[in-house]
Amino acid sequence: MTECIHGFEAGLCDICFPRTAPAAATARAKTPTARQRTATTARGTTATIRRPAAPAVPALPPFATRRLYHLTHERNLLGIVADGAIRAGAEPEVDVSSATTRELRATTELPGDRSAAEFVPFYLTPTATRWRELVEGAEGAHWSDAARRARPNEYVALLVTGAALGDDLVVADGDAAATTTRFTAGADAGATALRRIAGVDPELQEAEVLAHGQVPFSAVVVLGVPNERIRDRIRTQLADLGVEPPRISVFPAWFQREA
Repeated sequence: MTECIHGFEAGLCDICFPRTAPAAATARAKTPTARQRTATTARGTTATIRRPAAPAVPALPPFATRRLYHLTHERNLLGIVADGAIRAGAEPEVDVSSATTRELRATTELPGDRSAAEFVPFYLTPTATRWRELVEGAEGAHWSDAARRARPNEYVALLVTGAALGDDLVVADGDAAATTTRFTAGADAGATALRRIAGVDPELQEAEVLAHGQVPFSAVVVLGVPNERIRDRIRTQLADLGVEPPRISVFPAWFQREA
């Protein structure tokens, strides 16, 4: 099976195989789509009035194949491996969330009379707003002092696909701890919600996908790390534990601060 340098099957990597809109959509984007009508001016002549077209919603991949990203400190990885899963409510060695954030998530009600704290959060892109906040210095009440002390290259990203989450999931159109966030339960309804969210946030930088309970470590298809040194260290650690690792790929840009 052909794979790209980042460990994905051919065609599934946004870096090696950038997603493009269908040809018809591209053609429409190059052709003026504004509605036109004529109106009579004060001098009796006609003028064309152009109404701007609504912004195009980007084409989204099927939810089952969509890549989802769980960001954590490298020192938490072995705990996840030992548990055999990414677990909601786990007590990590390095807790990057502030006490305020954990309290808000514990009191945020989601569909099914459950709290956000009962779910494992995933970002939809490595450029997600909270992800960038974390690697840029973790300023603000959302993050802990431990997060502010951490360096960007101390994080790793665990990648799964939407299919690994099953149907017991919730899509949040923003930070799950925010009071104005809207929630949609279920994989099918969640996929529809993502298309709606993409209409106002094309890069899906604000949304979260929340998986109930836990996600098995065996569902992780790629570990994204900042550099080769950390990749080799994790390979050695997992080998010492007798654990067959997922593909471990280096994505420096995910963990770099902007100049």
